Amino acid sequence: MPGAASDREFMQQALALAHRSGILPYPNPWVGALVVKGGRVLGRGWHLGPGTDHAEVMALTQAGTGARGATLYVTLEPCCHWGRTPPCTEAILRAGVREVVFALRDPNPEVAGRGLRILRSRGLRVTNGVLADRAAAANEAYLKYRATGLPFVTAKVAATLDGKIATRKGESKWITDEAARQRAHHLRRENQAVLVGVNTVLADNPNLGPRCGPEFEPWRVVLDSKLRTPLRSQVVGSGRCIVACSANAVRANYLRLERAGARVWRFHGRRVPLRPLLKRLAEEGILAVLVEGGSETHGSFFDQELVDRVFWFVAPAIIGSSRSLSAVGGRGVERLADARRLRDAQVEPAGNSWLIHGNLSRWALKFCHHAVATAAAARR
Repeated sequence: MPGAASDREFMQQALALAHRSGILPYPNPWVGALVVKGGRVLGRGWHLGPGTDHAEVMALTQAGTGARGATLYVTLEPCCHWGRTPPCTEAILRAGVREVVFALRDPNPEVAGRGLRILRSRGLRVTNGVLADRAAAANEAYLKYRATGLPFVTAKVAATLDGKIATRKGESKWITDEAARQRAHHLRRENQAVLVGVNTVLADNPNLGPRCGPEFEPWRVVLDSKLRTPLRSQVVGSGRCIVACSANAVRANYLRLERAGARVWRFHGRRVPLRPLLKRLAEEGILAVLVEGGSETHGSFFDQELVDRVFWFVAPAIIGSSRSLSAVGGRGVERLADARRLRDAQVEPAGNSWLIHGNLSRWALKFCHHAVATAAAARR
């Protein structure tokens, strides 16, 4: 039987497999799996997206008859319900696996410990909580969605040393160099939607795509209370555009945008309410949202404490002027003690700039503490 050190080693390999897919799995979690017997890996699996085989099934299929009497390592509790695919617990039992080791219980109410109990009731040895902290960090978007019904929000900013994103005349191209912008495009690949305010669309006509192939095309979400988004803008032309407006927006503009291929969502109030918008995005299966500005949009998200992670590109330049745009507008905070501070911040070079990134929320840590405590209680 594998020891604790071996369990950690194999779970680390499973975690590496979880992100092997080039396709975002949302609204499902990132999951990796290994089938191991006698210290040898017989099967490897990862989730390729909704409707495809889960990681456990891929690994078991690869292992074939070798899975009988083996240990299955998986980064999340195996599912036990029918969805687009059959329950993984059934596949595990059919394969004759002797032991299952997983990192995190699945917070999905349809699983939530039931997978563990089913396997144990059929005589399998089941261990959970192995590398729970790393598994939680890899699935923050999924964990936040399960806890709140909202997507995980990342704010991306490119600003000068004095925190400006444009000159007093509105010029903003380019604050960072091409290498730094390529790093930003990779961020778009990691999110299902890129969100901006309509002023950014009017000023820059951005594409908001990652420019690395149609398989990575995110949704473009535009906050546009009065429906001023141009029909010929790149975001509308992408064919994956959602324009969020207020209920009193002009109906003719609504119809024109829809005919041009955009989806138009109307919300009560004079301005688009961010939390209901995020909730609707999550209901559509969009669990990872990148907010790219501009200043007032970033300000609204920070003021309402809706930002989970920050990627901030700092260019070695100074613009100056009280009339030039700051990276984050809105109300801001009155006391320094209330300033939003990044946790576990890291700094790395990005072209001619520096990239500072870190988290404002702690979804992974909160869930991990609960998971570890639950696992410890189960072992007592």
